[in-house]
Amino acid sequence: MKLIGSLTSPFVRKVRIVAAEKFVEYEFVVDTPWSEETQVPNFNPLGKVPVWVLDDGKTLFDSRVIVEYLEHVSPVGHLLPKDARPRIAVKRWEALADGVCDAAALVFLERKRPASKQDADWIKRQLSKVDAGLKMMSDDLGNQNWCTGEFFCLADVAVGCALGYLNFRFPEIDWRRQHPKLSELFDRMMQRPAFKDTVPVA
Repeated sequence: MKLIGSLTSPFVRKVRIVAAEKFVEYEFVVDTPWSEETQVPNFNPLGKVPVWVLDDGKTLFDSRVIVEYLEHVSPVGHLLPKDARPRIAVKRWEALADGVCDAAALVFLERKRPASKQDADWIKRQLSKVDAGLKMMSDDLGNQNWCTGEFFCLADVAVGCALGYLNFRFPEIDWRRQHPKLSELFDRMMQRPAFKDTVPVA
């Protein structure tokens, strides 16, 4: 099996962390979808990463689909509850964290355009989503050790990737000071080898 993705995408990182936590072996093929030489569209018609290539050549895309697959392919280290209610709670956290990443990535891409063509109102709107998402994460976390209580799960992976992406691309966002409980959560996650080994690099 192969994972196609970049070293900077928080969605690729989420898949890499889940695969590591569940001891799923795969070949990591680094490919940046924005480069002229990218092969990503050959595997995903949407031209996005991550892409998971199965042994039979079929592909899975969207990180939420891939991590769901990985949860079933390996019995090690369950990251998703089997019962519907707690499972939906975890997936809600994942959707929130992914939404923060989506908004932040849109700002990053907009800022790559010539200054004269950048839409300040669009950037402001996306950053407001990031701020609101962080506040909800912090409020929902409360004083818990992990997102859904006492056990590490996919919710924590998704949130950790979102926070790591903000650290990487938006150092001006002082989320640690604004949300100290999220900061503590992030520090706990960074003690795990899967997080240490996947810190985004330019």
